Amino acid sequence: MRRRYLALHVDSAESFGSSELMNAVWNAVMKLYGEYGASQAGLRLISYEPQERFGIVRVGHRNVDMVRASLASITSIEGRPATVHVLRVSGTIKALRKKTGL
Repeated sequence: MRRRYLALHVDSAESFGSSELMNAVWNAVMKLYGEYGASQAGLRLISYEPQERFGIVRVGHRNVDMVRASLASITSIEGRPATVHVLRVSGTIKALRKKTGL
C-alpha cells in the first residue's frame, strides 16, 4: 500500500498529548465516514511535538482527501477549542521534514 504523510499543526491556546490528538482525529473520521471509512484510512501517528503543536500522520494514498476533510471538521479536542491544519503532504517523511523545515 502506498502511503502519504501529512504535516499537521494544532491551533489552540492549550497543549494536547499525542493520544488526545489521535482520539480527535479518529473521532472526526468516524463521524464523517463511519467505521468502514475509518478502517480504510490507515491512520497512524508518526510523531507529535506538544510544545510546537506539530505532528506527522500517515495515511493511505487513496484516503488523503478523506482525512483532510475530517481534520478540517475538528473544532475541539477533549472539549477544549482547537483546530487542526494540514501544512503539507508528502510521499516520504524525509521530504516532509525537509519541506516544513522541521
